[in-house]
Amino acid sequence: MDFDRGTLTLLASSPGAIFALAVTLVVFALPIFIIFPPIPVERSDALRQTHSKLGIRPHKTNLRTQYSAAHTPKSGQPATIQSLFIYPIKSCRGVELSRATVIPTGLEHDRIFALAQWKPAATGDADGAWEVLTLRQMPLMANVKVDVWLPDATKKSRQLGPIKESFLLVRFPWHDGGLKRLVQLLAAKLSRGLRAVPEKEFLLPLDFPSAEDMASLGYEHAAVKIWKDTPYALNMERELPVELARYLGVKHRLAIFRMDPTKQREVFRCAPPKDELGYQPIIDFHDAYPLHLLNLNSIRDLESKIQKDESIQRLDARRFRGNIIISGAEAYDEDDWKSVRFKGRQGNNSPSSDFDVSCRTVRCKLPNVDPATGIRHKAEPDRAIRKYREVDDGAPKMGCLGMQLCPVFPNSGASEERQSVLEVGMEVEPLQRGSHFYHWIDPIEQEQAKGNKHKIAP
Repeated sequence: MDFDRGTLTLLASSPGAIFALAVTLVVFALPIFIIFPPIPVERSDALRQTHSKLGIRPHKTNLRTQYSAAHTPKSGQPATIQSLFIYPIKSCRGVELSRATVIPTGLEHDRIFALAQWKPAATGDADGAWEVLTLRQMPLMANVKVDVWLPDATKKSRQLGPIKESFLLVRFPWHDGGLKRLVQLLAAKLSRGLRAVPEKEFLLPLDFPSAEDMASLGYEHAAVKIWKDTPYALNMERELPVELARYLGVKHRLAIFRMDPTKQREVFRCAPPKDELGYQPIIDFHDAYPLHLLNLNSIRDLESKIQKDESIQRLDARRFRGNIIISGAEAYDEDDWKSVRFKGRQGNNSPSSDFDVSCRTVRCKLPNVDPATGIRHKAEPDRAIRKYREVDDGAPKMGCLGMQLCPVFPNSGASEERQSVLEVGMEVEPLQRGSHFYHWIDPIEQEQAKGNKHKIAP
């Protein structure tokens, strides 16, 4: 104690001693900060020089008022689009948009990638298969963030010149051990705020690569199982950092697949036929149909029926992973829609977008995962959905929430004409109503595969 007091007295009376102590600390600390810079340069810093990030910033989300009474139906006022989402990597965190391009597979850039795990054969030999992973098996996928970076013609780089490539920047929570962990934690909080955690990131090309790029980068096509389908997609396993498998808790090899635009999956079952639409509906790594529609007031009604506890009080619409989230409609009004149009507000001459409402969304337990934390609730909202939303005779003992859509294009003769636009604020106009009966498989194959049911959820 006497030594401590003496030291303090010396420091207080001698500016030179204070200076010497400061120099000593800097000399010891400087090598650490040279080896481990507190705020390392991130890929997003480089991308900002030539690209712009797609989507709405999280703090400006159009769902920030989702629990407000302002979304209740109002007499004489149509329902509107409240929010739009894409999920470039299946089951990972989504990207919220204010405007989206509609193509035959749904919203552009939606579910074009999927993580997959190698599943060894039960016999233990070399045979096995790739199987797509979702939040059902790996709830921590909810914490894998995805940013879409598109070339910006207004930005130029002297060193790189014009850049045409688009990218996905993928980030997930990760830190090293020891001193590195403290430095990474400090860097995260200095660069992204006090709530930030250290993250690992990697980059993926957004567009499907050319044959030359595939050869030079070592990408190969492989079969990957998703529900009852096994499409050939592009295996880009080499782009994944090994830490991602550790973070998710994957036991076997982990890969990321990019759907090949020439090998997309055709949709039958409840979807309209080709002679009606002018094209056969197709999907990438979607579960079953191109788009998923949700009604905020339906979610609020379901919320009133869940058994609340300390870990679940409200139902965030993002639990249900919809593409189109509407506001101002009566709860469950969407249940009997057969076709729907989204159009500009009155007096706005913007074009409309039409959709076939193919079926209801039969739910599994995926919405039990909190999209903000990746923590799975033991019962809700699955319990409430099964108890209160058994509404489709084609899906007995299953609950339904939301609707599955297929795009309808006015000029669907040529593939380049199959495109439309959706924007937040568009009015919702149901064009036709009728009953729905969920088909687990194509009715044409019903007799051949009777009783073979596959659980489908968005």
